[in-house]
Amino acid sequence: MSCRLVILYSPITSYCKSCISLLSLSKPCLPCITSIFYYATMKSSHTDMCCPVCLFVCPSLSVPPQLISDGSCVYAEALWDHVTMDDQELGFKAGDVIEVVDATNKEWWWGRILDSEGWFPASFVRLRVNQDEPMEEYLAQLEKPGAGENDQPGVGLFLGPGLPCKEQMRTNVINEIMITERDYIKHLKDICEGYIKQCRKRIDMFTEEQLLCIFGNIEDIYRFQTKFLKGLEKRFNKEQPHLSEIGSCFLEHQTDFQIYSEYCNNHPNACVQLSRRMKTNKYVFFFEACRLLQKMIDISLDGFLLTPVQKICKYPLQLAELLKYTNPQHRDYRDVEAALNAMKNVARLINERKRRLENIDKIAQWQRSIEDWEGEDILSKSSDLIFSGELTKISQPQARSQQRMFFLFDHQMVYCKKDLLRRDMLYCKGRMDMDQMEVVDVEDGKEKDFNVSVKNALKLCSLAGDEVHLLCAKKPEQKQRWLRAFQDERRQVQHDRETGFSITEVQKKQAMLNACKSHPAGKPKAMTRPYCDFLLRQKQPSLPSSVPQQQVFMLAEPKRKATTFWQNIGRLTPFKK
Repeated sequence: MSCRLVILYSPITSYCKSCISLLSLSKPCLPCITSIFYYATMKSSHTDMCCPVCLFVCPSLSVPPQLISDGSCVYAEALWDHVTMDDQELGFKAGDVIEVVDATNKEWWWGRILDSEGWFPASFVRLRVNQDEPMEEYLAQLEKPGAGENDQPGVGLFLGPGLPCKEQMRTNVINEIMITERDYIKHLKDICEGYIKQCRKRIDMFTEEQLLCIFGNIEDIYRFQTKFLKGLEKRFNKEQPHLSEIGSCFLEHQTDFQIYSEYCNNHPNACVQLSRRMKTNKYVFFFEACRLLQKMIDISLDGFLLTPVQKICKYPLQLAELLKYTNPQHRDYRDVEAALNAMKNVARLINERKRRLENIDKIAQWQRSIEDWEGEDILSKSSDLIFSGELTKISQPQARSQQRMFFLFDHQMVYCKKDLLRRDMLYCKGRMDMDQMEVVDVEDGKEKDFNVSVKNALKLCSLAGDEVHLLCAKKPEQKQRWLRAFQDERRQVQHDRETGFSITEVQKKQAMLNACKSHPAGKPKAMTRPYCDFLLRQKQPSLPSSVPQQQVFMLAEPKRKATTFWQNIGRLTPFKK
């Protein structure tokens, strides 16, 4: 009886004879980077074809749809973070457990986490052999002494001739990183030469702006990744891969990886632009011809364009796996540890920039909803709302107090007056340049500059000394929250300078254009529903979900005594002509 599995660890003469001819059918087991060979004609369930080293099914092997259709619960564990780029995608972090609901598609599965459902890449997860037993018990079993010799036949063979287990595992991880990098370069080359090069020849079908929207800066990524792979190849020890020192290569290029931010931010727009084109048969046939000419695998263009988004999310997990099997005494240990932190920071930076770019459309809509707006657009300086709320503004020279709504953005703060009848309508009354302001905490009591008694107050003083604003909150907690908000604003401005974050002029114009379309001329402008949702998502006490949106600003109003004005007017009605 021929074996179903054989592990790539030793000379080819040790393989089962029935498997020698199946070298082209190898599939990697990503948890331990073991190469598994299997029969393509095998009709038995794939779930019994687990890797004998890590006891998990290779994620490359598809889930039999029969298991799901029979009502069985099939669970998978996330190997990588999946950053969602679409409403129908299921986002998760490495280590999350996902219930697989539909696996009829080999590339994308439909899964569920708690109350969330959506599509996710099948290659991002691994299946459990025993669906009823938690993963921790498998790992504990592996750590037991002698487990590989008695309980798991074949695990001892994985060590290979002359290498300790940890060094062999490091060899496998290094080899996997190199293989995936080479495959990724080929993938990028196929996109650039197979699609973009052919698209540029058809000026009757594509403009440069359309190509930039669809493909983003993928050509820049291709050039960078080619350079990055050359650096890896120089540090790769072919004879003894476990001695390779590749951590320094990631550190050397950590700032270059930030070019993925632009691509990830543009990807949703690329999907929209591409879907519009694919509604016309001319473009469908053209893209298919490009794929066939380049001899690319049978995946649609939108699937190819998703790869860079997935790739940048895989680096932290690959480095975490490498660090796990690197001895602290290894020369590469500190560099790998630093590289892991650096790539995590890159991923966080990309996510933060994506959030900021999503916000600029909402900020532009907010500006369009404000009456009497004067001066430059809010997006000329700002791209994020830090905090908002109601404060009492005391003005000189008569120390007149006024209730105003304040909106603190990065670099500036805008204050508005509410309409007397329509409380959801705001009128712009001014703004302050926070780059030129200093925040001063004012003690309760008499304030010297304004000669008034104040409570829960703070001052904004211009650095030039020609402008002073005295603001009072209703409660001490609100004052402290505003003081923290001003500190957050300064920290964010400093962080943006250090990371080089900025919004392009094209993005600003597009956001304002979208806002104009949402507020046609001639119609009354009021606080829109998207902006209300935008405010409610900020880091401040949330309102009950039962409160209607039109009452959002009414809750902040101070309670007033009932007036008899309208009753008095009613008594005069008999005297009307």
